Order: sequence, then C-alpha cells, then structure tokens
Amino acid sequence: MHMLPRVQSVKALPEYRLELTFTSGEIGIYDCRPLLHFGVFAELQDEEYFRQVELVNGTVAWPHDQDICPDTLYAESQLVKPETAPSKG
Repeated sequence: MHMLPRVQSVKALPEYRLELTFTSGEIGIYDCRPLLHFGVFAELQDEEYFRQVELVNGTVAWPHDQDICPDTLYAESQLVKPETAPSKG
C-alpha cells in the first residue's frame, strides 16, 4: 500500500487555515473552518489557541490532543506550487 506524504512543517494562517509542507516537498493550504463546530475541534475557534498548532509525528496537533489525520490533510489541502507563486517586485 502506498503511503501518502506526511506533514514536515506547519504554520497557522489567518481564517483558520494551515500552511503545510509535506515530505514530498509539496505545499498545501488546509482549511480548518469546516471542523470548528464539531466536538473537540470547537476549541480551535479561539484564534490564539488555533495558532498553537504544532507538528507531531507527521501530522498537526494542538495542546489538548486535537489532531487531524495526515492522509486527510494531504487529500483535502489545496496544493500550491512555490515556483508558480506570484513574484514580488
């Protein structure tokens, strides 16, 4: 079975989004807003708490044990290609 890439780094963005760098080198934006009203994820509505996201064992997690399956993160992220990002100038 082929394993999907895992998360290599994570950065909290405005509007409850995460910028994820995967072990494949791809970069994706994952929108957490659909999760904010479900069970344990409701706590993420606190933006200060949301920004405490960290990398744990190839996925993302928060201090109170919320985490998201790395396969879900990869499958549902909007992948962005750094080389096609608008140039600054």
